[in-house]
Amino acid sequence: MSGLQPQTPQVAGRNRPVTIRASTVAKVHTFLALLAFLSALVVGCLFHYRKIVKNGVAGYPQEWFPSVSAAIGDWYPERSVFQILIALTSGPRFMLVYFQYYLTRSPTKTVPWVVFVSGLIRTVSCGGWVYITSNDDHDAHDVLMITYILFNIPWMFGSIGSRTITAKAQTLRKAIALYFFASIAPMGYFFVQHKVHKVPGAYTHYAFFEWGLIIADILFDSVNVLEFSASNLQITLSVDLPAGAGDVHDTAKPVTVDAKGSIESDPVTSNVVKASPEVRNSASHTALKLWKDLSGSFRPVMSFSADVYLAYMFWSILTSLAPALFYFSVWELGIAGHELALLSVLSPVLLYVQEFDAWAKTPSGRTTLHALSLTGLLAYKLNLPLCRLIVVAFANATLCIVKAVDWSDIREQTMEYQSILLGLGLILSSLSKHANHGNNPVWPFLNEMSGGYNKTGITLAVLAILELSDRNFNNTSTNRKDASSTASKQHSSNPQMHTTGLRSLCSALSFGSLMFSLHCLLSDSSTLITWSWTGYPIRGPVPHLHGALTIIAQAVGIFLPLTLVWTTSSKNPILLHPAWFACGCLCTFVTYSCKDWLGYFGGLGLAIFLMSISPYILLHAATSGKTAKVFFVSWLVTVLLYLANVWTVAYAFVPGGVYLRERSDLVLMAQILMLAPSFAWPKSALSSINSLRIESSTRTHASSLLALISVCSMLVTMFRMPMTTPLPYNAGPRIINAGVWTLHFGIDNQGRDSQRRVRDLIMDMKLDVVGLLETDLNVSFSMAVLIWDLWFASQRIVFGNRDLTRVAIEELGYFVDIGPGPNQHTWGAVLLSKFPIIRSTHHLLPSPHGELAPAISAVLDVWGTEVMVVVAHNGQEEDPLDRELQSKELARIMAEWYPNPVIFLGYVVTKPHALRPSPYEILTKDGRVHDIDSLDYDRWCEYIFYRGLYRTSYGRISRSTITDTELQFGQFVVPRHGHSVIDDSDDARYLRARKEELPTSHWFPMEYYGTEDKPGKNGHYYHVFFTPLYYRLPEGAAV
Repeated sequence: MSGLQPQTPQVAGRNRPVTIRASTVAKVHTFLALLAFLSALVVGCLFHYRKIVKNGVAGYPQEWFPSVSAAIGDWYPERSVFQILIALTSGPRFMLVYFQYYLTRSPTKTVPWVVFVSGLIRTVSCGGWVYITSNDDHDAHDVLMITYILFNIPWMFGSIGSRTITAKAQTLRKAIALYFFASIAPMGYFFVQHKVHKVPGAYTHYAFFEWGLIIADILFDSVNVLEFSASNLQITLSVDLPAGAGDVHDTAKPVTVDAKGSIESDPVTSNVVKASPEVRNSASHTALKLWKDLSGSFRPVMSFSADVYLAYMFWSILTSLAPALFYFSVWELGIAGHELALLSVLSPVLLYVQEFDAWAKTPSGRTTLHALSLTGLLAYKLNLPLCRLIVVAFANATLCIVKAVDWSDIREQTMEYQSILLGLGLILSSLSKHANHGNNPVWPFLNEMSGGYNKTGITLAVLAILELSDRNFNNTSTNRKDASSTASKQHSSNPQMHTTGLRSLCSALSFGSLMFSLHCLLSDSSTLITWSWTGYPIRGPVPHLHGALTIIAQAVGIFLPLTLVWTTSSKNPILLHPAWFACGCLCTFVTYSCKDWLGYFGGLGLAIFLMSISPYILLHAATSGKTAKVFFVSWLVTVLLYLANVWTVAYAFVPGGVYLRERSDLVLMAQILMLAPSFAWPKSALSSINSLRIESSTRTHASSLLALISVCSMLVTMFRMPMTTPLPYNAGPRIINAGVWTLHFGIDNQGRDSQRRVRDLIMDMKLDVVGLLETDLNVSFSMAVLIWDLWFASQRIVFGNRDLTRVAIEELGYFVDIGPGPNQHTWGAVLLSKFPIIRSTHHLLPSPHGELAPAISAVLDVWGTEVMVVVAHNGQEEDPLDRELQSKELARIMAEWYPNPVIFLGYVVTKPHALRPSPYEILTKDGRVHDIDSLDYDRWCEYIFYRGLYRTSYGRISRSTITDTELQFGQFVVPRHGHSVIDDSDDARYLRARKEELPTSHWFPMEYYGTEDKPGKNGHYYHVFFTPLYYRLPEGAAV
């Protein structure tokens, strides 16, 4: 081998030293890695070509090129050849990782250490997904593969960011990394075409990009050949065999790295260094010293990670307050008094007390306040909703105090650092919800049964607080001196310290509006998508698929102030220029006014705008010198905007709500205008903030984290994406099971998230079509707790900006229409369907007095027959004119579809057989539909109507403790294609039967038989009739 060279002539008692060039190791690694993959591809094509190109959608000739996983892991002998060669690659691989670290290491830089650790994890995880194939353990294989991809980010970016020996190597690394990450998007596109849309041939295109990533990955590491050669990095091994001794002493030729990165040999290497017993006995001391050195160099990364997690904890606890509070108001349908808990965020007013302010700013004070805020996470152990609310409110009070102290820390660069953490914490919170079915995994109203990871979150929070309390610069007198010195400098140099009352007010208004905007629009990745949704056919983004784009836009927004080049003609950053404010106003207008992709693109622009200015607006507030006043007023503004945003919908239930009825445009205008004072207007009161002064290491850490979050958001989307097309539960007998359920905004009677309990019942009842009511959780804060309605209610702050459809989409497989958006001033409606939705229309029903009532009319392809399904939520009995007009509009929609089949699933608020102007007669007579069972007189709000179908079953299931309303369901049989119902008379429709008289495909689960004292599964039981009602088909029915 050319890399092995003799260094000295052989002498008595000594073997000839052997030198291994590092560049040779890199060449061997590249050769073996390429040989492993390419040999598996060639051998697989020779022996099993048609088998490895075949997939679940198509085979040869539509699919004609194998994927990486098919080539390396499915068949013998290619699998064995690949695994043997990869095993041989592991040794050079570990050596390459260490050599790269050796070249770039520095006592003042943490990036080389991060790259080194990432390289080790990346190598081990590679071995994991190579030797654990998807056929062996699909989940383990995917986790290890995702780990490998994730750690490619710090490995590649860290390698590029580390010092280099040759410019050519750096250029090649950048080019290969650019190709690597640019290929992920088209690869994901073809993966979606294959998995979701079942397009033949798409997987072949996907395979090309997959192989391209593999080759790029190997070539990226091969660039080290250039660096190792230029530096002449090598290891010299020699063996000394003194006469009469049997000890073998290995010695390595010392190699040092000078400040410029070049390699120099130590002049004393002509003598072989022998390891004495004393040196060997001190091995433990050396290992301990090495560990201390490594942990010390890694400490900045640990500190940054702890700070980011504490910022994430802040957003998690803040966004949990409204849902904890909402539980009480929704049961009262009015102001319950618990809304006062919202005022806990005004706690910075306590900083007016000088003694308390002084204590809060001490290291022990900050640590204590952070520790007390942990109660907001620990509250999940409390079963009583009131106790949980009190604890969460207390946690928010302590958090708002400690954050006010942290944000206004006058030490050098601390304010800027905290301003970046604010955005990073929000993005991390949004990502955690995106990965956990729309729920933040550490919210206190979740637990292990409802998708919570509370214990993990608490453990990480404890570790973060311990790291914070142990941080050296918080506990030394030197740093206290530095803080004092920095304070005096900033007081003399910063014109905004000890600002006037007008400046303080302007900064408070801007920061309060910013916090509301971030919470309302960006705390969930699907909120902006719901604003642009118009239904089927899909012409815009969908929440579960495109939510990652919102997260990426937020990451871009924070990345701008970290890296943007500032203009030299002005002392103010570009992001505070009035032109940037005008851009934000334009994006806001487009978001509010436009639909589909155009509206969503406006939302992405708004996300970038808000995140990019957040550090500067926080700096304006923090540098006011009046911490208590500014942050008290800021949170007061935020609370007022919460209420105003809710009053646009909940005006019938709140005092003064009529003045903001359906005027979310005014709220949007107000929140944007309140941001304006922070921009660099001529003679502006707040125009003296310069560019962010952030350490380069912090910029690197933040940029790496933003890249990692962006990639994770895409990987989560791919991981959560439904892998199969939704299919009806009963494939043979042309059955369609339909149900209607008022979900109470996804909060059960114990104040816990109810999505998984809802999922279980819908799955057990095998409902093909479901109308969900009171599910819109994308509305804003507290007082919205006063009303009723649907899906978009879950996309409001009071409900936690949650998406109640994510579990149904990802785990049960449904087509979903999420109804009118939050900007339509309703509380939403949702349609879940196992059948393809051909087209749908969103309706805002007439509401001259009460809230706007939403409705969805959708045409489904049910066994080849077009069936219209209408999901609606009418107004309350306090507004009889509203109910009458809404019922007439719904009747018109159904009558226009006559004589085609219709299923109505709605919340109507009427007694059975009630005459006009009550809704019942209007809907059944004018809409030309039948009641599912007109003899059921024990109903008030939920109704199922139908036409053009054979009804074979009807039932009602108790709510258990999920909500305050039962689940009603009906079973229908669609006439054979080209036929219609032969007899629509009452006698033909009411042929009652026992279930045994019908095929078992018509039966509903036996597990739900029971009584109130002895309920069935999960506390539910068939009530009223204590069994589903069954009906025979009339003679001659063509089905």
